[in-house]
This record gives sequence, structure tokens and C-alpha cells, in this order.
Amino acid sequence: MTATAIILARAGSKGLPGKNTAPLAGRPCVEWTILDALAAESVTSVCVSSDDPRALEIALANSVSAVERPGDLASDTATVDDAARHAHAALGEPEGPVLILYANVPLRPAGLLDRAVARLGDSGADSVQSYAPVGKHHPWWTARLDETGAVTPWEGDVLNHGVYRRQELPPAFVPDAGVIAVMPDALHRRLDLPEAVASSPHAFFGAKRVGITTEEGEVIDIDGPLDALVAEAALTRREQARQDPGPRGWRDAHR
Repeated sequence: MTATAIILARAGSKGLPGKNTAPLAGRPCVEWTILDALAAESVTSVCVSSDDPRALEIALANSVSAVERPGDLASDTATVDDAARHAHAALGEPEGPVLILYANVPLRPAGLLDRAVARLGDSGADSVQSYAPVGKHHPWWTARLDETGAVTPWEGDVLNHGVYRRQELPPAFVPDAGVIAVMPDALHRRLDLPEAVASSPHAFFGAKRVGITTEEGEVIDIDGPLDALVAEAALTRREQARQDPGPRGWRDAHR
């Protein structure tokens, strides 16, 4: 299966204004995602969808398509799938999976996009999304605090579900924003879905949804200044490791 990568890079951001085109480890942030898409063997077409002229300039400088997004699809309330559908339609609705990528995710593990496309084909799913382990922020360790500071379980009757060692927690995962792969019929809501699914904000994921996993910290989603600092450090280390011909540098570059 071959895929079309649509990179969403709207201009606005409350947490970190201008984050998608801000410099990060020597490149504009969105460029790292463009490079990820271009490096994927299963991706045959790449475009950047944005209302930001600078983001569109960066797309063209990297020889990928630039789709100008209308203002109503770039507001705080605009949905991801509306923006992705607009871009896909502007490209002529190419066949094959659509990879929805966020411009504010500059760090992904090598091969993640190809894994998503392969899993979509092997599973016959409507969508594939990447997930990361929750680590120490496990739902079983979530609690409620009332106005007096009294601690009670978030759910159930036993605090922490009776588990106090991280190693004993059951595996749990959260979407990490690394990649969303969807079939065109799911993206354009052309599937006959149960009402409970069809009325969901994520109806574009379809009915059969499959996940692939990443390791903790392999994907960095920039929402605020601290995320940007972590991404800067991680990208700088990775690029330095790639330039180091020694065995340690090679290992670091492939982590």
C-alpha cells in the first residue's frame, strides 16, 4: 500500500504561538515532519496544509505540495478531520491510505509511518493510530481530592487499585500524536457506521481501529515551552549521533 501524507500546520497556537514554524535544532519545526514523511518508503505524496504563509513556503522549499487552508478550518474549534478532508480533496482524493501528521511533532522513531501503513493493510482496519505507554501516569494511580484535600480513588473503592509498584501495573497506552493512518472512505465518512460511532467526533477513525506502539519518549508533541526544550535537546543529540561514525554514535542515532 502507498500513502499520502498530510501535514497539518495551522498558524495559531495558544500554548506556544508560532510553534509550527519556529526554529528547532536548526530547522523550522514543521520541516522535521516533512523529512519524516519524505523518508517513509510507503509515502508517495506529501503536502502541508496551513493558513500560515511561512509554513507553505517551507513546504515548497522542500519540494512538497502546499495546500492553503481556509480560515474557518484553522480556528481553535476547527477539527483535524475537516482540515485533512479539505487537503485530501484539494489533492484530488488520491487512492490509498492517508497519513495525518502534526507539524508540532518533530520527533518520531524511524519507520513509524511505514509501520502504520503496513498495519493498516495487514489488519484490514479503517484506521491505525500510534500509542505510547503511560508510564508512571497510569489511570490506576489517578485519585480525587476534595476541597479539604481528602484523597479517594478516581474509580472503584480501593486507592491505586491496591497496586503500589509500577512493575505490577497492567499495560496502558495513550495516543502519542506520532501518526494517524486512515483509509479514504473512513476519512470522508463514507462508511456505514453504528450511530454511536457515527456521532462521535472521531467518526473518521471508522469502526475498526487498530493501534501500533512506540516506546516512552520516542514521540515528542510540542504543546508548550518545556516540550520545545525537550525536543531541541533530543533532536540535537540525534543529529550529533548521526554524524558520529563510532559505534556509540550509531547506537544513539538508532534508538
